[in-house]
Amino acid sequence: MSNFAFGTYRISDHNPQHIAALKEAINAGVTMIDTSSNYMDGGAERAIALAFREFDEDILEGIEIVSKFGYIQNENMQRHQETPFDEVVEYSPECFHCISQTFIEDQLTQTLKRLERTSLDCYLVHNPEYYLLDAINRGVTKDDRLDEMYKRLFDAFMTLEVEIKNGRIKSYGVSSNSFSKLRSDEEFLPFEDLITLAEDAADEIGNDKHGFTTIQLPINILETNGLKCATWSHENGLRVLVNRPLNAQYEGLMYRLADYDESTEYYNHFNELMEVCDNDMLRPLFNLLEELDDNKHKFGWIGDYDAFLYSNIIPHIKTSLEVVDEENRETMYNFIDMFLTEYRKMVAYECSRATRTKLKEPLSECTGRMQECAINFLLQRESIDFILVGMRKPSYVNETMSLLD
Repeated sequence: MSNFAFGTYRISDHNPQHIAALKEAINAGVTMIDTSSNYMDGGAERAIALAFREFDEDILEGIEIVSKFGYIQNENMQRHQETPFDEVVEYSPECFHCISQTFIEDQLTQTLKRLERTSLDCYLVHNPEYYLLDAINRGVTKDDRLDEMYKRLFDAFMTLEVEIKNGRIKSYGVSSNSFSKLRSDEEFLPFEDLITLAEDAADEIGNDKHGFTTIQLPINILETNGLKCATWSHENGLRVLVNRPLNAQYEGLMYRLADYDESTEYYNHFNELMEVCDNDMLRPLFNLLEELDDNKHKFGWIGDYDAFLYSNIIPHIKTSLEVVDEENRETMYNFIDMFLTEYRKMVAYECSRATRTKLKEPLSECTGRMQECAINFLLQRESIDFILVGMRKPSYVNETMSLLD
């Protein structure tokens, strides 16, 4: 039976609730925390360090930190512009990728500094298939791009074997979304030769045995192709970490596999805010709120809303409040914050209702809450060791851990 790991994809060191959730998870018996250098631009790793300061070392020794490297974004992108890294894949203007020796060494140094640790339990190559995606776009033949992919992974494994010898990491592995693709898919990353690459890398460096221990990939109740990779990994002595247990792709769309309750406070906050904004000065904000209310059921999944919130809603709100003096503006922000908190609950509720309708057939055997069905599906898989769950609130930690009972 698998266990839960604390996933830190959206964890920030600036959010006290996230720190509290990490502490709650440690107290609840979570033994693995998964993070990455690009999660909140390093903020997730800093948050882990802040939470760890509250515990004695004998407790922390029982908790494994798994981090990842590969992405060049935000701060890394600025550094790359000043002093370019080697062998960079320029996948999009906002997202470059790299797994070269110098980049790995640099990123591990930064990660250990943020985590306030001298060594890392496990270090994963994060989505190395970005090279494959770029090569496909450039028209590179399948054989040639796979040969180059394996070469890059072998070079990365050699660097990681050196880091094991130097004591900065204890083990390593690969986290890849492409492990969950169909074998016929152009983006599929074959996994059967990874152990051989690791054995050859260890021999080259002079280590007695390789340190390749871990595979991470998406698997959920709707996306089951990754179970083949999980079974292979389990049979070959590798650990399997599953991500996206509740965020599932199905027929080209993304769904949140969770039932949410309707907000009981939404209309109180909505009506109160609409009354305050019912004047010429705040008419743009009044119109925005009216439009949001009319469209709360139209988001495909909660992730669409979250992206829309930061790209459209918040900038519009800031512009609308420029006409308000500073003191009243602060008061308005408090009103709006309470409204947006309840609005997100309503969006989640509407999304879960739509998901139930659209996935009626594949979820026909799910008689409980969707999140319970999805998690139990994974808990029962012998080939899965850890399920990574985002637990950004202490209440999420308690709700998740209760599923083990």
